[in-house]
Amino acid sequence: MSDYRELDEDNGSAVDRRAFLGTGAGAVTAAAMLGRGEPARAQDRPAADAKASTALIPKRMLGKTGVEVSMLNLGTWKSVGLDRILRLAWARGLRYVDTAASYGSEPAIGRWMKDVPNVRKDLFLVTKDGHAKTPRDLIAGLDQRLEQLQTDYVDLIFIHAMGDSDIDKQIDWPMSQEFKETAEAIRKSGKAKFVGFSCHHPRQAEILQNAAKGGFVDAIMVRNSTWANHEAPFDKALDACHKAGIGLISMKQIAGNVKIDDIAAQLPELKEKGLTPYQGLLHAIWSDERFASVCVSMRNTDQVRENTDAAQRFKPMTKAEIGRLRDACLAAGPTFCAACDGSCSRAAGTDAELGTLTRLLTYHDHHGYRQEARRQYAELRPEVRDWTGADLEAAREACHSKLDFAALLDRVNKTLG
Repeated sequence: MSDYRELDEDNGSAVDRRAFLGTGAGAVTAAAMLGRGEPARAQDRPAADAKASTALIPKRMLGKTGVEVSMLNLGTWKSVGLDRILRLAWARGLRYVDTAASYGSEPAIGRWMKDVPNVRKDLFLVTKDGHAKTPRDLIAGLDQRLEQLQTDYVDLIFIHAMGDSDIDKQIDWPMSQEFKETAEAIRKSGKAKFVGFSCHHPRQAEILQNAAKGGFVDAIMVRNSTWANHEAPFDKALDACHKAGIGLISMKQIAGNVKIDDIAAQLPELKEKGLTPYQGLLHAIWSDERFASVCVSMRNTDQVRENTDAAQRFKPMTKAEIGRLRDACLAAGPTFCAACDGSCSRAAGTDAELGTLTRLLTYHDHHGYRQEARRQYAELRPEVRDWTGADLEAAREACHSKLDFAALLDRVNKTLG
């Protein structure tokens, strides 16, 4: 594996690329950081990029919208290199870009569309607003997003992180009359073609089931575990949404697996196929045809090349191959459980959201989103943060990814508290 490095958002220091196995996580990152092991030599890249630009990233239908979207989409974040990343992703055939109010990337995307106006007609542009206190607030939030993006419309607007701010109130939004009327008003205005929400709350299976019952949401971006139990509530919720014609986008699929070399050593079959663990993870996610697209946070041009190459060379994986990949990833010591359904907290006898805490630690340690991780941690209710007295060994046994909560939560207190 070559040594990929990124700039830390706080101070510009280098962060090891291997620690970035994340998103548009998963189980990979919102941002999953997936890539090839050995980048092309610098002198070879222009020719390779020119060749790649002749072919689009394969597309899939987004639910019952009637629109096909790139099966790989670019998760963006505020960075000095974003302009270059956008240009390269476009040149390599990617036609789906994801942003949000909290990512800080909307202005750069707006400048890019203004500088190269012909991209807009073929671009599927998605943004998210997390300030809605009621579903109706999304109308004003959309206007703010359009102002930041310097555009008249987006293709898809999400309520960001459904359930995180008030799960008891928001859990019913996807089947509420107010959200239905809001979605209809937004579509009629032409300011967004489609309306949905993103979600990574431990109770997301319930939220998705409510969306399937509501029947008016166009698309949902969900924290996704590639190897979820097919009898589990989350998998059944995915089935319900898929049957209802809701477009599904995968995020935060694998996060915090820092021993990538160990994964590669256990899976020589990937090397035989010319794939690294990162690309193998993407292929595993795409093997689930319920998902129209996978959101992957790409922080440098090497990652763009790696991920687009994986999309161009996608071949479905067998159940046995995905199972071996799962075992190798879990053995590598993840810091984030993409399959979290709150089982860990219930087993530990605590109201603290252990899965949420380790997710924010992953943002901080492995994605380099340090300020954002601290901000989100500070906004958590005290009972969500306080794991005092929790049976952490019982939590580990109940966790689908067997996280070492004793070590991880101690680091949460030291880095985020």
